[in-house]
Amino acid sequence: MNFITDAEQLRKIPLFAQLDAGKLKRLAFASEESSFDAGDIIFTMNSGSDSVYVIMSGEVGVFVSEDAGGDPVAVLSTSDVVGEMGVIANQSRSATLRAEREVRCLRILADDFMDLMRDNPEVSLSVLRQVVDRLTWTTQAFEALKREHSPPSSPQAS
Repeated sequence: MNFITDAEQLRKIPLFAQLDAGKLKRLAFASEESSFDAGDIIFTMNSGSDSVYVIMSGEVGVFVSEDAGGDPVAVLSTSDVVGEMGVIANQSRSATLRAEREVRCLRILADDFMDLMRDNPEVSLSVLRQVVDRLTWTTQAFEALKREHSPPSSPQAS
């Protein structure tokens, strides 16, 4: 792929939709293309958050273990952005990502992503919305698990 085609695809991603054509081309040009085969680990939980990944094609499983064992807690696909929380918080990765099938990503270095957010408030707002959506989803999933695993309530004696 070339950076002009990548810039056109980035425009279709809500996070980057507000950027003008020049900024999209610069972002695509500055990004590193990465490809992964099914089963490849993209990054591991507790590793350094040095970049953000934009999934350009394929599916990625999200695991809350370093070895990516068991079923993924979520599956992300084309146009999803991952790794932004660790970069923003300057913390280690909170999950392991594994390619579920062939995947092509654009890897945006942490400094470039932070510059993008700092220089483009509309991107910052989109990232904030994405983080809130993920937090809401996680909270709902946690509450559902709590209900599923809580002991049944016993009838009260009169």
